[in-house]
Amino acid sequence: MKIVVFGGTTEGRELSHALAALGASVTVCVATDYGREQQGVAQGVDVRTGHLDAGGMVAVLSGADLCVDATHPYATAATANIRAASELAGVAYKRLLRPESKLPADAVTVPDAESAAAYLADRPGNVLLATGSRELQAFAGLDRARLYARVLPAAESLALCALAGIPSRNIIAMQGPFSAELDLALLRQFDIRYLVTKDGGGPGGFDAKARAASEAGATLIVLRRPVEDGEDYETVLQYCKELLKCK
Repeated sequence: MKIVVFGGTTEGRELSHALAALGASVTVCVATDYGREQQGVAQGVDVRTGHLDAGGMVAVLSGADLCVDATHPYATAATANIRAASELAGVAYKRLLRPESKLPADAVTVPDAESAAAYLADRPGNVLLATGSRELQAFAGLDRARLYARVLPAAESLALCALAGIPSRNIIAMQGPFSAELDLALLRQFDIRYLVTKDGGGPGGFDAKARAASEAGATLIVLRRPVEDGEDYETVLQYCKELLKCK
């Protein structure tokens, strides 16, 4: 039985390894070398690296019994393309979606990075941007000296920091997830008054960020999750197990 997992998340890695252990032939598609590194190596799992267009996705899905979309909750464009490719390839599709977090009552929620930047425009104080490097450009209109960016230690991330004008001394290139203690130390070290993040759930360290912001007296600004339907890890894994029994 062949299962294609579009990964790049903790859940995608765990699911692919679990399915291979159950005897499935698993192909995992990740966009970057960093994603491949995080995916790791497991017997029965073939990892393909690189951005795929619609034709490339359909080709990878050819002959598959199931497509599991385990991309990040905010990767809306990728999810739309994967779903469309599955329909074109005639392959069953499942969206593995991590549960949403319970947001603190005092959190400021905004629809996107541009809205977060507008909220911060007339509010003084240092800002820690923990949204991922692709959203940094939205904040380029603010005083760059007050912007601190925590990004992955990858060349692409550093290039996007430079493009957004983030000062080199304000770049925190680290691989998470992080503990609340480390988050709190960073907030205090750089006198952060605003922490901007996404709801990455437990695997993305959201709870730790929220706790650290509360203890540091910093305002937590959350980019709202896109609305979409999906199932949690255990539900998708059980579905796959039942499918394997039928093969």
